[in-house]
Amino acid sequence: MDPRSEVILRQAELFGGNLLLAGLPADDLLGRLPNAHGWSWHAGDHQRLQARFGERCLFGVTPPPQPFDAAVLFLPKSRELSDYLLRTLASRLADKPLYLVGEKRGGIERAARQLEDFGTPRKLDSARHCQLWQVTVSEAPDAPALEALAQRFTLDLPDGPLEIVSLPGVFSHGRLDRGSALLLTQLDDVPRGRVLDFGCGAGVLGSALKRRYPESELVLLDVDAFAVQASRMTLAANRLQAEVIAADGIDGAPNNLAAIVSNPPFHQGVHTDYQASETLFQRAASHLLPSGELRLVANAFLKYPALIEAALGPCQTLVEADGFRIYRAKRR
Repeated sequence: MDPRSEVILRQAELFGGNLLLAGLPADDLLGRLPNAHGWSWHAGDHQRLQARFGERCLFGVTPPPQPFDAAVLFLPKSRELSDYLLRTLASRLADKPLYLVGEKRGGIERAARQLEDFGTPRKLDSARHCQLWQVTVSEAPDAPALEALAQRFTLDLPDGPLEIVSLPGVFSHGRLDRGSALLLTQLDDVPRGRVLDFGCGAGVLGSALKRRYPESELVLLDVDAFAVQASRMTLAANRLQAEVIAADGIDGAPNNLAAIVSNPPFHQGVHTDYQASETLFQRAASHLLPSGELRLVANAFLKYPALIEAALGPCQTLVEADGFRIYRAKRR
């Protein structure tokens, strides 16, 4: 059981009504709170929750349409996303309780100050290195329009400007990260056919590839619903057509790919997570055509070449700059 869920269950008597759990972990919390429903924007968590609890969990960037008596937000990493989610929930909870739960090292005390926009927050519990806060919404805001919160910027590429649309919570929100910037300079001779942008974020690489190779069938994949929505908005802003998939890792990708291009997810700090990247290397061959190519950017200090060669074949470094490397390998 996630420690945040354990803190919720320590106060279970507060949550007997029609409760919405937003951003909930994929544990047994819904099983312990039979009147609760879940709202998830993580495709993997949603898949696991749906397998156990069916229609009690919704996936997407907006909450379920049905009314609820209270809501709990599990604090996300992004402050901008927290602000959108809190305002979205508070707009539906006039004179009703809104709860916020999160880890101390995740910034819960700072985030709790965001509750002051809706009333007087109070801390209900502190345990398992987590805190639970509550506010009765006396000042219900208007529901925020997600598109109005989008940040737009333009990339000047050799074949013309490319407009990028980014949403709160999406990787490198509102700017081009250095890794993707380097990979954009190394997209020559990408094999034609069905091409996957794995971990697409705001759709920068996938959109650039589709415009550069219009005859190719682009597929964009990300685990996060806000990234999927941002990618669709980026494609639309540039009048491009591509398939966009929400899935938890490479197993959700189609087969018979000519190429996989990626700035794969890597989190450094409190939680260091290589799993998505390592799984990508291990299983890429099953999704690539013979001689299909994997091309990606990674921090130079990561020991990826040996992993790539074990799964695919010889790994070539195309360029190294600004602490990043571009790798290319073909399926044996």
